[in-house]
Amino acid sequence: MTAMAGAGSGRSGVALLPLEAALERILAGAVALPPEEVPVADAAGRVLAGPVVARTSLPPWDNSAMDGFAVRSGDVAGASAEHPVMLRVLGEVAAGHAPTRDVEGGTALRITTGAMLPRGADAVVPVEDTDADPGTAALPAVVRVAVPPSPGANVRHPGEDIRAGDTVLAAGRVLGPAGVALAAASGAGTVAVHRQPRVTVLATGDELTAPGAPLEPGRIHDSNTPALLAQARAAGALAIAGGIVPDDPAALAERLADSIAASDVVVLSGGVSVGAHDHVKDALEALGRIDFWRVAIQPGKPLAFGRTTAGRGGAVDDPDRPVALFGLPGNPVSAFVTFELFVRPLLRLLAGRGAGRGRRVHRAILAEAVTKSFERRAFVRVRLDADPGGTGGLVARPAGGQGSHVLSALAAADGLAVIPEGMSGLPAGSEVEVWELADEGG
Repeated sequence: MTAMAGAGSGRSGVALLPLEAALERILAGAVALPPEEVPVADAAGRVLAGPVVARTSLPPWDNSAMDGFAVRSGDVAGASAEHPVMLRVLGEVAAGHAPTRDVEGGTALRITTGAMLPRGADAVVPVEDTDADPGTAALPAVVRVAVPPSPGANVRHPGEDIRAGDTVLAAGRVLGPAGVALAAASGAGTVAVHRQPRVTVLATGDELTAPGAPLEPGRIHDSNTPALLAQARAAGALAIAGGIVPDDPAALAERLADSIAASDVVVLSGGVSVGAHDHVKDALEALGRIDFWRVAIQPGKPLAFGRTTAGRGGAVDDPDRPVALFGLPGNPVSAFVTFELFVRPLLRLLAGRGAGRGRRVHRAILAEAVTKSFERRAFVRVRLDADPGGTGGLVARPAGGQGSHVLSALAAADGLAVIPEGMSGLPAGSEVEVWELADEGG
């Protein structure tokens, strides 16, 4: 691999690819996955592949905004507490039922909130503006109105919210609960959303034991699989665990081939460096093409990325679309950070959310000095706090130890403070860019 501008070299002499160049290669040619129709009740978190057009107006007809009595406003125009107007009650209209009678001069119909306004009525008198007992189900023969309503009072008119034919939700929107409610209210039973990328997560290493299982000497629990599954799902993917793979080239090749057959993206953690038991890079090269395998970041220098169309199975909708292959470092913090920087943008693009990371970016002041590798861009796990000086700014404080194995600091972090290449660190008081780790929403 030829060294690129801005890239450093490790002790092996292999060039370290800058972050932006690596990400450009990962996203090259990637497009949102094709649409599928899903029930609107199951569409939360999915990205609309087309607009939602209202099939009905909302409200669809005049309806009452209050519990009370449907009246002709002219009949009660002179009503007051001293001189209430008496109306004969002909019946009632409940929500979900069409009126069976009209309101005529000198009459009223009891009506509940959301019920269809009967013909002849042009206003609703709230029950508290009458002498009716709101706690009784018995229908009064007459009702006395003490407060005169204006024409249209307490009536919701057709199309006040949306009109049939309106585009109520645009393509590209991530549907939240409110969007789901609007789509359903406007008449949509199903919506077209981009298919979720299928991601298989594999962990490699003889030292790994499933979470919760007893540990034998020399073993550790696999924290990468649960973390990477959670990260993939948060990015809009349909993620499954492919299990723990031992440090055996044949076993790795078999499990990798099975994962490729059913996935859009395969993510492996561990075994991607240059040790005697690191077989991931060779396995990826045997099944596809490796675009790069070292990046100029800290943590996470050993990162393999490639693509393949070999072994695509019937579970995928387009056998000609390449599967993206990621080999992430085994250290848990490195795996988390490299997923955040490189896998997440691809998954968001495939899911229809766009190529961005979908994170807020802040400027903050470093509370403590930090050190780093000169040739690599560092991502320091930090907590963000309001500036105690009352400036309205933010202070970034390292969340704990910055070793690539220190999960407690990662769990305590609000974001990643970015320390550029070409320096060995920054002193306290320096201004830094911080990439928040919480979704920006949508």
